[in-house]
Amino acid sequence: MRRKRNIKRIIKSDYKWESPRIAKFINVIMYDGKKSVAERVVYDALELIGKKASVENPVPVFDLALDNIAPAVEVRSRRVGGANYQVPVEVRGPRRMTLTMRWLVQAARSRKGGSMAERLAEELIAATKNEGAAIKKKLDTHRMAEANKAFAHFAW
Repeated sequence: MRRKRNIKRIIKSDYKWESPRIAKFINVIMYDGKKSVAERVVYDALELIGKKASVENPVPVFDLALDNIAPAVEVRSRRVGGANYQVPVEVRGPRRMTLTMRWLVQAARSRKGGSMAERLAEELIAATKNEGAAIKKKLDTHRMAEANKAFAHFAW
């Protein structure tokens, strides 16, 4: 029996910067349905980026950080003849963005000191310079995929 098709919902742009990526990021940051709190955190972080990077529009900095964090390959477990192999697989678009935002939020939450907005701003600025915990996570993922390249023929 076939499953029902997964209908992709379109996320509306946020009201302040009119960016669908920021709207999605606000949803990722959100805890317990408290969207206004998540919006305040993200908008405060973007304001801090504007001050620290001395730019009028922080959205390009945000987009650059997300593009730098986005992974190209990941490893997936595949069971072949009783053994589990870590098979390197290219990451599709929607999953790439999901992983990127998840890693960014985890990195910001694990930072010490300051409010969430400050930690998020610092992590975003670090990501634009290809530094920080989220970039490290991406590099570790790429390194693991490179190490398991010998099992790439199991990807089907």
